[in-house]
Amino acid sequence: MEMIKTLKAVQMIQLGTVMGSEEKAKETMRLMKEAGYDGIELNGFMIKKMPMIVRLLTTLARMPMGKTGKLDWEKLIAESDLKVVSVHEDLGSCMRAPEDIITEAKAFDTKYIVVTGMHQFDYSDKAAVLDLIEKLNHVGKVFAEGGISLLYHNHNCEFRKVESGKTAYDLILEKTNPEYVNFEFDSYWPAEAGVDVLPLMEQLGERMKLYHINDRGSRVSGRTSSILKSDSMELGYGNMNLTVMVEQAKKAGVDAVILESHKNWVDKSPIKSFQMSAEFMNKYVTF
Repeated sequence: MEMIKTLKAVQMIQLGTVMGSEEKAKETMRLMKEAGYDGIELNGFMIKKMPMIVRLLTTLARMPMGKTGKLDWEKLIAESDLKVVSVHEDLGSCMRAPEDIITEAKAFDTKYIVVTGMHQFDYSDKAAVLDLIEKLNHVGKVFAEGGISLLYHNHNCEFRKVESGKTAYDLILEKTNPEYVNFEFDSYWPAEAGVDVLPLMEQLGERMKLYHINDRGSRVSGRTSSILKSDSMELGYGNMNLTVMVEQAKKAGVDAVILESHKNWVDKSPIKSFQMSAEFMNKYVTF
């Protein structure tokens, strides 16, 4: 039986500050390949020219997009030998112009469009979550008819309760149609929300098509107080049980394990950060 390779990728949001020119983008992707990564996950708002407000919001969120929107990404990807594992898009764009999004995905030779947790949305409002689910099912059906699969990516907001004993994520998993909506699971955020991650991954099963990986711990030096702030860490340098999570992701048959570390990078360098995390990826993310 032929073994299917699980790709090792990096999420583009980590790379905004080191991809602001064609030269920088080429060099960063060369270093990704050198470190052992096979793929990249693109963001629609980073590969197109966007209004200043979008640039401002990403900067305020500590993940600046830089000047990536001015580059020819189809050309850069073709020259990089990196596989595009998915493209992140907002739900509004997917609903307004699904054919454009389908065309975009096919231009990058990827089968996945990913929608992330909604901005300024009340995930404790059951009626609102049910409406979101209806929209996801609708868009997912349109995408499926165009040969593209829709995935939903979680943050920590989905783990608010919509009723006693049930989170918004429970509801999304229960009521989205597996024919049209599946998942890109991010284990960092449920851990941050106090959720037991492994049983959740087991519950997702084969509906988990892509896996976002990050570690969580504290980076400090010298004397400390008795309570430290936790943040993103390079893989294997935090306290999450990532080896077990990777095994579960591989058991589910995910197409890619995707690094997305936040701005708490070693030496404030996203490149050094993904190089350090590659040690873990190359050891544990195998065929």
